[in-house]
Amino acid sequence: MTAERLFFVAGAVLGLLAVAFGALGAHALEARLVPERLATWELGARYQMYHALALIAAAWATGRWPGTASTLAGWLFILGVLVFCGTLYALALGSPRWLGALTPIGGVAFLAGWAVLGWSAFRGA
Repeated sequence: MTAERLFFVAGAVLGLLAVAFGALGAHALEARLVPERLATWELGARYQMYHALALIAAAWATGRWPGTASTLAGWLFILGVLVFCGTLYALALGSPRWLGALTPIGGVAFLAGWAVLGWSAFRGA
């Protein structure tokens, strides 16, 4: 599978899961989580959706400007969703607070992904 197709499929799956997780938070978890934890859950779902769309943009960029930069951007977005959103979901569900120390790593992956995606477009490769 090409990187273009992989990122498009991953973006679609992550978008679907973001909607499902958002609905889970709004309906099933609303009565079970304190407001602060529910807000953490919702933040994870929101950033997951943003970066599902970013993955689709990375897929498009990989097809338009094939090269390492656009492919790296896609992988950074995937890493960011796994680490940033994953730790937020875990924290919302009551995981140990030390796990929150990993969340910024996912945030840095998001930032790097956007920077590399922009660089890919700027240089056209």
